[in-house]
Amino acid sequence: ELTAVISALSLLKEPCQVELYSDSKYVIDALEKGWAWGWKKRGWVKSDKKPALNPDLWEQLLALTQVHKLTCHWVKGHAENPYNNRCDQLAVAESRKFK
Repeated sequence: ELTAVISALSLLKEPCQVELYSDSKYVIDALEKGWAWGWKKRGWVKSDKKPALNPDLWEQLLALTQVHKLTCHWVKGHAENPYNNRCDQLAVAESRKFK
């Protein structure tokens, strides 16, 4: 999920207002609740003193959030959301190319 958001934001040619829809509570909560900024401030350590995962990806994403204005929306995965279901189908199809 992190890589997908980073890739999408990196394609934008100028600062944009972005409506980010994701079924990843990890991504949405880390951005909306400020967890990722806290992890960075603590040297990529979470509040429970465990290392934060994927600090390299979070660094990239946090830098992009300084360029673009994100409004985050969590959507339930594997539910009746046709857009989310389509994104899931595309992601699965791509991942199968690397097996």
